[in-house]
Amino acid sequence: MSAFEALVGLHQDRVYGLALRMTRSEADAAEITQDTFLSAYQHLKDFRGEAAFGSWVHRIAANHALMRLRHRRVAQAAESELQAPEFTERGTLADYPVTDWSRDAEEKALDAELGQAIQQAADRLPEGYREVFLLKDVDGLSYEQIAEVTGDSIPAIKSRLHRARLALREAIDLFYNRDNRGV
Repeated sequence: MSAFEALVGLHQDRVYGLALRMTRSEADAAEITQDTFLSAYQHLKDFRGEAAFGSWVHRIAANHALMRLRHRRVAQAAESELQAPEFTERGTLADYPVTDWSRDAEEKALDAELGQAIQQAADRLPEGYREVFLLKDVDGLSYEQIAEVTGDSIPAIKSRLHRARLALREAIDLFYNRDNRGV
């Protein structure tokens, strides 16, 4: 027991500091520190010595802090859901939420149309341009990887990618200009 007390004395400030940085609450950090060393004591038989005791105890502290943060988020979400509506003296809702659903639907439709316009523009690109655009901007390959796939030089790939992006930019500009004209 005295050896464990010595380990607590050696690591408690660092565990508390970690918990404080993670939770931003002194009360939570103090509880996490206490829970951490209680868990460490209860599971001391599971400590295999593969890592240093300090690393092991820090992992326990981090897990406790993460659980505390998750619990806090769930509690806050539940609390906000359970807030009852407020009524005026006349019995009407004090702050009736006004939501303009048409705006959300309009934005979603516009996003879908824009996505379709970009897809159509990408489909109209010459094959070499479309291939480089998809490999770089969609698949995320490096220029070197694209060069291996296509067998082309990096300067040629960069040139085709630039032209593809310009063509797509033009298609997006046409889409927005069409939309602004009311067409």
